[in-house]
Amino acid sequence: MGIARGPVSVGSRLGIPGKTTHEERKLICRYKDRGLAPNLIVRGVEQAIEFYQNALGAEVLYRGTMPNGPTLHAQLRIGQAYVLLSDEIMCQDDSPTGSPEKLRGTTAVLELWVDDVDAAFERAVKAGGKPLGPVDVAFYGDCVGMFTDPFGHIWTLATPVEVITPEDLYPRMIEHFQPA
Repeated sequence: MGIARGPVSVGSRLGIPGKTTHEERKLICRYKDRGLAPNLIVRGVEQAIEFYQNALGAEVLYRGTMPNGPTLHAQLRIGQAYVLLSDEIMCQDDSPTGSPEKLRGTTAVLELWVDDVDAAFERAVKAGGKPLGPVDVAFYGDCVGMFTDPFGHIWTLATPVEVITPEDLYPRMIEHFQPA
Protein backbone atom coordinates (compact mmCIF):
# COMPACT_ATOMS: atom_id res chain seq x y z
CA MET A 1 0.00 0.00 0.00
CA GLY A 2 1.46 3.36 -1.00
CA ILE A 3 1.38 6.62 0.85
CA ALA A 4 -1.95 8.38 0.46
CA ARG A 5 -1.80 11.78 -1.21
CA GLY A 6 -4.24 14.64 -0.94
CA PRO A 7 -7.27 14.50 1.36
CA VAL A 8 -7.09 11.24 3.27
CA SER A 9 -10.18 9.67 4.75
CA VAL A 10 -8.86 7.77 7.73
CA GLY A 11 -12.44 7.24 8.81
CA SER A 12 -13.40 5.56 5.53
CA ARG A 13 -10.58 3.03 5.96
CA LEU A 14 -12.07 2.17 9.34
CA GLY A 15 -15.59 1.96 7.92
CA ILE A 16 -16.57 5.37 9.28
CA PRO A 17 -18.10 7.76 6.74
CA GLY A 18 -16.58 11.19 6.27
CA LYS A 19 -13.18 12.69 5.65
CA THR A 20 -10.42 13.52 8.07
CA THR A 21 -9.03 17.00 7.63
CA HIS A 22 -5.37 17.92 7.72
CA GLU A 23 -5.83 19.53 11.15
CA GLU A 24 -7.56 16.43 12.50
CA ARG A 25 -4.73 14.24 11.19
CA LYS A 26 -2.20 16.49 12.92
CA LEU A 27 -4.02 15.90 16.22
CA ILE A 28 -4.24 12.15 15.64
CA CYS A 29 -0.64 11.67 14.61
CA ARG A 30 1.76 14.50 15.37
CA TYR A 31 5.12 14.12 13.67
CA LYS A 32 7.05 15.14 16.79
CA ASP A 33 5.42 12.26 18.67
CA ARG A 34 6.89 9.71 16.28
CA GLY A 35 9.65 7.56 17.63
CA LEU A 36 10.16 4.04 18.80
CA ALA A 37 7.06 2.60 20.48
CA PRO A 38 7.06 -1.00 21.67
CA ASN A 39 4.10 -3.04 20.48
CA LEU A 40 3.37 -5.44 23.33
CA ILE A 41 1.53 -8.58 22.32
CA VAL A 42 -0.82 -9.72 25.07
CA ARG A 43 -3.69 -12.08 25.74
CA GLY A 44 -6.56 -9.72 26.42
CA VAL A 45 -5.99 -6.10 25.40
CA GLU A 46 -8.82 -4.79 27.61
CA GLN A 47 -7.33 -6.45 30.70
CA ALA A 48 -3.89 -5.09 29.76
CA ILE A 49 -5.28 -1.57 29.39
CA GLU A 50 -6.85 -1.79 32.84
CA PHE A 51 -3.59 -3.05 34.38
CA TYR A 52 -1.40 -0.39 32.72
CA GLN A 53 -3.84 2.35 33.78
CA ASN A 54 -3.83 1.16 37.39
CA ALA A 55 -0.15 0.23 37.60
CA LEU A 56 1.54 2.91 35.50
CA GLY A 57 -1.05 5.66 35.00
CA ALA A 58 -1.47 4.88 31.29
CA GLU A 59 -3.70 7.09 29.18
CA VAL A 60 -5.62 5.40 26.34
CA LEU A 61 -5.14 7.29 23.08
CA TYR A 62 -6.78 4.76 20.78
CA ARG A 63 -8.74 1.56 21.23
CA GLY A 64 -9.61 -0.74 18.30
CA THR A 65 -12.56 -2.84 19.44
CA MET A 66 -14.33 -5.19 17.06
CA PRO A 67 -18.14 -4.97 16.77
CA ASN A 68 -18.39 -8.47 18.29
CA GLY A 69 -16.46 -7.46 21.39
CA PRO A 70 -12.72 -8.11 21.53
CA THR A 71 -10.27 -5.23 21.48
CA LEU A 72 -7.50 -6.11 19.04
CA HIS A 73 -5.25 -3.07 19.36
CA ALA A 74 -4.67 -0.01 21.52
CA GLN A 75 -2.28 2.90 21.79
CA LEU A 76 -1.32 4.14 25.26
CA ARG A 77 0.76 6.97 26.63
CA ILE A 78 2.72 6.14 29.77
CA GLY A 79 4.53 9.21 30.98
CA GLN A 80 6.20 10.65 27.88
CA ALA A 81 6.33 7.28 26.07
CA TYR A 82 3.94 5.54 23.73
CA VAL A 83 3.14 1.85 24.02
CA LEU A 84 1.06 -0.14 21.57
CA LEU A 85 -0.92 -3.23 22.55
CA SER A 86 -1.94 -6.01 20.18
CA ASP A 87 -3.91 -9.10 21.03
CA GLU A 88 -2.08 -12.29 20.15
CA ILE A 89 -5.12 -13.53 18.22
CA MET A 90 -3.85 -11.18 15.47
CA CYS A 91 -0.61 -13.23 15.18
CA GLN A 92 -0.46 -15.75 12.36
CA ASP A 93 0.17 -19.40 13.26
CA ASP A 94 3.46 -19.40 11.34
CA SER A 95 4.60 -16.09 12.87
CA PRO A 96 7.41 -16.05 15.44
CA THR A 97 5.46 -13.47 17.44
CA GLY A 98 3.10 -14.00 20.32
CA SER A 99 2.54 -13.06 23.91
CA PRO A 100 5.17 -13.99 26.51
CA GLU A 101 2.63 -16.55 27.75
CA LYS A 102 2.61 -18.25 24.34
CA LEU A 103 6.38 -18.00 23.89
CA ARG A 104 7.12 -18.88 27.53
CA GLY A 105 9.49 -15.96 27.90
CA THR A 106 10.35 -12.50 26.65
CA THR A 107 13.42 -10.98 25.03
CA ALA A 108 12.99 -7.39 26.16
CA VAL A 109 12.78 -5.39 29.37
CA LEU A 110 10.78 -2.17 29.30
CA GLU A 111 12.44 0.55 31.37
CA LEU A 112 10.37 3.49 32.55
CA TRP A 113 11.97 6.46 34.29
CA VAL A 114 9.79 7.79 37.09
CA ASP A 115 10.11 10.55 39.67
CA ASP A 116 9.59 8.27 42.68
CA VAL A 117 10.54 4.64 42.08
CA ASP A 118 9.31 3.47 45.49
CA ALA A 119 5.80 4.86 44.96
CA ALA A 120 5.65 3.70 41.33
CA PHE A 121 6.84 0.21 42.23
CA GLU A 122 4.32 -0.08 45.06
CA ARG A 123 1.53 1.03 42.71
CA ALA A 124 2.54 -1.53 40.06
CA VAL A 125 2.68 -4.36 42.59
CA LYS A 126 -0.67 -3.38 44.13
CA ALA A 127 -2.19 -3.44 40.63
CA GLY A 128 -1.02 -7.04 40.11
CA GLY A 129 2.63 -6.85 39.04
CA LYS A 130 4.92 -9.56 40.45
CA PRO A 131 8.09 -8.11 41.98
CA LEU A 132 11.37 -9.57 40.75
CA GLY A 133 13.21 -8.27 43.82
CA PRO A 134 13.28 -5.24 46.10
CA VAL A 135 13.79 -1.67 44.95
CA ASP A 136 17.53 -1.04 45.17
CA VAL A 137 20.30 1.17 43.81
CA ALA A 138 21.99 -0.41 40.80
CA PHE A 139 25.69 -0.15 39.93
CA TYR A 140 24.84 2.36 37.16
CA GLY A 141 23.36 4.92 39.56
CA ASP A 142 19.61 4.38 39.22
CA CYS A 143 17.34 3.21 41.99
CA VAL A 144 15.35 0.43 40.29
CA GLY A 145 12.47 -1.93 40.90
CA MET A 146 11.65 -4.72 38.47
CA PHE A 147 8.35 -6.53 38.07
CA THR A 148 6.58 -8.85 35.67
CA ASP A 149 3.15 -7.67 34.55
CA PRO A 150 0.20 -10.10 34.42
CA PHE A 151 0.85 -10.57 30.67
CA GLY A 152 4.46 -11.73 31.05
CA HIS A 153 6.28 -8.49 30.12
CA ILE A 154 9.15 -7.42 32.37
CA TRP A 155 9.36 -3.79 33.49
CA THR A 156 12.09 -1.84 35.24
CA LEU A 157 11.01 1.34 37.02
CA ALA A 158 13.97 3.64 37.60
CA THR A 159 14.81 6.92 39.30
CA PRO A 160 18.32 8.31 38.76
CA VAL A 161 20.05 8.95 42.08
CA GLU A 162 23.64 9.40 40.92
CA VAL A 163 25.20 10.77 37.75
CA ILE A 164 28.04 8.50 36.70
CA THR A 165 30.55 9.26 33.96
CA PRO A 166 31.33 6.54 31.39
CA GLU A 167 34.83 6.37 32.88
CA ASP A 168 33.42 5.60 36.34
CA LEU A 169 30.66 3.32 35.05
CA TYR A 170 32.96 0.84 33.29
CA PRO A 171 34.86 -0.34 36.41
CA ARG A 172 31.57 -0.63 38.32
CA MET A 173 30.14 -2.81 35.54
CA ILE A 174 33.23 -5.04 35.56
CA GLU A 175 33.02 -5.41 39.34
CA HIS A 176 29.28 -6.09 39.28
CA PHE A 177 29.49 -8.83 36.65
CA GLN A 178 32.80 -10.34 37.80
CA PRO A 179 32.41 -14.08 38.36
CA ALA A 180 32.46 -14.98 42.03
